[in-house]
Amino acid sequence: VLQNLSQTPVLRELLKEAKMPDAKVKIESPELSMEPQLVKLDQPGPLTLAMYQFLTEMQETKKGVVTPKELFAQVCKKAIRFKGYQQQDSHELLRYLLDGMRTEE
Repeated sequence: VLQNLSQTPVLRELLKEAKMPDAKVKIESPELSMEPQLVKLDQPGPLTLAMYQFLTEMQETKKGVVTPKELFAQVCKKAIRFKGYQQQDSHELLRYLLDGMRTEE
């Protein structure tokens, strides 16, 4: 799941912009034929920042191995079921990760 998210340029760019104080993001949707929307973002929460740091590290690392320790800790704070290193489904992680970031907006 994290490898797939790391290869999503739009997500990486939005997280980079969201990290900046008083960031404004322009959202365009040609499919919906609507005017572009300018959205002001609040300061990102700890899960969003951990996701940004992890994706950045995955893109920039030269050592080949990246551990999501801080991101995992933040996910566990939002979803207790991930504590204890039990095996979980990847779609559950994706759901809790994205829902957790959304609630920090």
